[in-house]
Amino acid sequence: MLKVMQALSEAVVSGDIDNIMRLTEEALRCSASPKETIDVGLMPGMDRVGSLFRTGEMFIPEVLLSARTMQMAMNVLRPHLMGGDVRNQGSVVIGTVQGDLHDIGKNLVRMMLEAAGFNVIDLGTDVPPEKFIEAIKAHHPQILGLSALLTTTMRNMAVVIDTLRESGIRHLIKVMVGGAPVTGDFAKSIGADGYAPNAVVAVDMAKILVRG
Repeated sequence: MLKVMQALSEAVVSGDIDNIMRLTEEALRCSASPKETIDVGLMPGMDRVGSLFRTGEMFIPEVLLSARTMQMAMNVLRPHLMGGDVRNQGSVVIGTVQGDLHDIGKNLVRMMLEAAGFNVIDLGTDVPPEKFIEAIKAHHPQILGLSALLTTTMRNMAVVIDTLRESGIRHLIKVMVGGAPVTGDFAKSIGADGYAPNAVVAVDMAKILVRG
C-alpha cells in the first residue's frame, strides 16, 4: 500500500492526469480508506507542490496542473467519503470584485484551496458587494477571498469590507485579498485580515486565518 501512496504523491507533483484516477482506485482496492488516501497519498503531494513553488522550482502552470490532478483524484474519492471522513479545513467564499472580469488567479486559488481540504463557494467575477454579503449569510464561511487584477478595481475590495461593517457581519469573517496590483500594505490599509501574493501562500494564509 505504501508504494501506491507514494505513487499518488508523485502523480500529484508531476500533474499526471492520465494515471491519477487509476492510482486512486488502486489505493481503494488495497483497502485504503478515502481519508488515508487523501492524508497519506494526495496531501503530501500537494504540500510538496507548495514547497517547490516557494523555492522557484515549480511555476504557476505546473501548480495549476497539479491542482487539477488532485481534483480528479477527489472526484474518484467523493462517492466513498462519509461525513467527517475527510479533513475539512473550513469554508471560503471567493470572487473577483465588481468591475473586474479576470479570473485566472482566482480560479487557481480556488483549486488550491479545494485541494487543501477547504469547501469553496466561487461567486465568479464582477461580484457586487451585496452578492458577497448574501453568500456569507447563506453559507457562513470562515473566510472571504477577494480578488482583483486591475488597479482601478482593487479599491472595490475596500467597498466590500465597508459593506461588511455596515451589514454588521464584519466580525464574523476573515477577509483575505490578492491579485497582481494588491500589496500587503494595501491590504492593511483597507482593513483586510490577510494578503496572499500567489495561490500557494493563499492556502497557507487561509489555514492561519481559520485557526485564528
